[in-house]
Amino acid sequence: MLLLTRDATVTYCHSRTTDLAATVRGADVVVAAVGRPRLIRGEDVKPGAVVIDAGYNPGNVGDVDFDTARTRARLITPVPGGVGPMTIAVLLAQTVDAASIRLGLASH
Repeated sequence: MLLLTRDATVTYCHSRTTDLAATVRGADVVVAAVGRPRLIRGEDVKPGAVVIDAGYNPGNVGDVDFDTARTRARLITPVPGGVGPMTIAVLLAQTVDAASIRLGLASH
């Protein structure tokens, strides 16, 4: 939604999207959060694209085939260690804010 407010063209896909590979090949930014190990293949990543892998699957693998995608992507998040630490940091900050408000230590 943040990208849409900046006039970006955003395409939502899922694991059953017809010709997902073709859509990925045209993307400048790919955010994968499907829950299917290595669904996004490296050969389908547009050279120079930014790849954010928010998926996590058994065996510490993401939704993007990291080893093949990293040779084409300009930037890529690893799994584990990519978006996970940021998610935890934001969740912790929000928990502290909520507790502060509940205890009357901060205003809404």
